[in-house]
Amino acid sequence: MTELLDPTILALGVVVAIGAMVQSTIGFGIAVVAAPFVVMLRPDLMPASLIVCVFFLPLLQLLGGAREIAWRHLRWALGARILATPLGVALVAVASADAIALTVGVLILVTVAASVWAVDIRLDRRNSALAGAITGVSGTAASIGGPFFALVLRHERPELLRGTLAAFFLAGTVIGMTGLAIGGQVDREDLLAGLVWAPFVLVGHLLAGPVRRRIRPESVRRGVLVFCVIASISVIARALV
Repeated sequence: MTELLDPTILALGVVVAIGAMVQSTIGFGIAVVAAPFVVMLRPDLMPASLIVCVFFLPLLQLLGGAREIAWRHLRWALGARILATPLGVALVAVASADAIALTVGVLILVTVAASVWAVDIRLDRRNSALAGAITGVSGTAASIGGPFFALVLRHERPELLRGTLAAFFLAGTVIGMTGLAIGGQVDREDLLAGLVWAPFVLVGHLLAGPVRRRIRPESVRRGVLVFCVIASISVIARALV
């Protein structure tokens, strides 16, 4: 446990807190913000440790009142995610740390591109299931999946978007961790690191309240996109070199 409290783990906790603040503000972001730093500084902890700490944020959001949920579309997304999760587990089992880092970097760039180009995706069963299937792979192998379902929900009310995504993340982390555990891709250090980061998630969630009151969510989103481009390019360059 002493090793898990080293400066690198604690520094990554600060990044997790920033990601939690972003997600509590705009609906997603904790893994998009934190994953590049985890794969650069402690790739051995990916993806399980990040999935563990991600579990606590949607739980806090739902307990805090984010209960407007598009249940019909959520069921389609989760059903597809369950079916696709074994592919994500297989990817973790056979891929190297550099390959996973490259996957993280590319997924973040795809997310940024889709957000900037304002891809118009309707909220229907097909798109919900497709987003769930993609997340079954990307969320399990790289801990990144929220942006894809968020794109499907982007035209919905903010309260409905945040509530549906929170429910999707909560169930999705259970699905992903179950798949990784069955595949033998979770160890004690992964679990402990995720638990060490859990208090940072709470801090980020609490900071989001003042941020929402003082800064428009759109301004936060733009800043996150710029930050993510820089981080993902760094991750891709490191993986290729």
